[in-house]
Amino acid sequence: MEAWVVERNNEPLVHIEKPTPQPTGTEVLIEVTHAGVCHSDLHFWEGSYDLGGGRKMLLTDRGVKLPRAIGHEILGRVAALGPDATGVRVGDRRIVYPWLGCGDCRQCRAGQDNLCLNQRSLGVMQDGGFGSHVVVPHPRYLVDPGDVDPAVAATFGCSGITVLSAIRKVMPLEPDDVVVLVGAGGLGLAAMAMLQALGHRAIVSVDISADKRQAALDAGATAVVDGTRPDLTAAIIEAAGGPVYAAIDFVNGSATARAALDALTKGGRMVQVGVFGGELTLSLVGLIFRATTIMGNNTGSLADLEDVARLAREGKLAPIPVTRLPKREANAALMRLRDGKVTGRLVLTAEAV
Repeated sequence: MEAWVVERNNEPLVHIEKPTPQPTGTEVLIEVTHAGVCHSDLHFWEGSYDLGGGRKMLLTDRGVKLPRAIGHEILGRVAALGPDATGVRVGDRRIVYPWLGCGDCRQCRAGQDNLCLNQRSLGVMQDGGFGSHVVVPHPRYLVDPGDVDPAVAATFGCSGITVLSAIRKVMPLEPDDVVVLVGAGGLGLAAMAMLQALGHRAIVSVDISADKRQAALDAGATAVVDGTRPDLTAAIIEAAGGPVYAAIDFVNGSATARAALDALTKGGRMVQVGVFGGELTLSLVGLIFRATTIMGNNTGSLADLEDVARLAREGKLAPIPVTRLPKREANAALMRLRDGKVTGRLVLTAEAV
């Protein structure tokens, strides 16, 4: 197999050849045809996360070892089966659930592999979609995309399940209760499509890019707000017609989290998704008087992926804009993402696709 790997942080990806894995037991070997490029891939390439207060979390703190083929939004064809793998056949096209846990702990038994303390995630702890093949431990982690565009369906393994999981955390809401989405990149646009698929109508999108704000309007946002405004909280409240019940922050830096939190009404909820980083100073008594809730969202579950794929197969989930690039341009794709030159999602494809 071949792979485009992070060999050293902040240096260009390296193209390598290595033996193609052979599946054993219940394992399934997937030949990757489509791999989304996520901001989390960019943070992995950079090698650290801003924890606020001058503190950083390094990849090595997570137990990651380089070189590693990143990429956790994966779709491909079944290439080979272990002797105990059932339910799929060679040649089947499937979305891969990448957030693999240990399989034995309480969270994994509850179907929350993404919250396992002993992660084996593809593209993080194991080689991912920037390689030509990945090994999946069991067919249950494979989801049928049906006739959905495979480049769009590939994004469901992170973008799709992350936005569905985050949206579920702010529910229940009335269809016309305003939801504020901070960031109109791939996740922000996916969240708009998901909200609309679930019957929601009132969405305010915040972004620093005029092009992305226009993309949000084109996707059906009720209103947009320039994220560079110094009075950002006031601008959000004005656009929403008052303080809001729900905000989802796909950037999640110190400034965006502050603005989103302060825009909440009593009983409002803010869900933090992005990993831009920083810190947030809270008034503990203020939380009591306003009864606000702050929640983190760590991707989503296998059940979430099944739900996203079902919505898409039924034609209820509008596709986000995707730009296809051959996998050999993986490094250029990361740099485009770093420079903020991506609307929607970049998806790497195998040369033969």
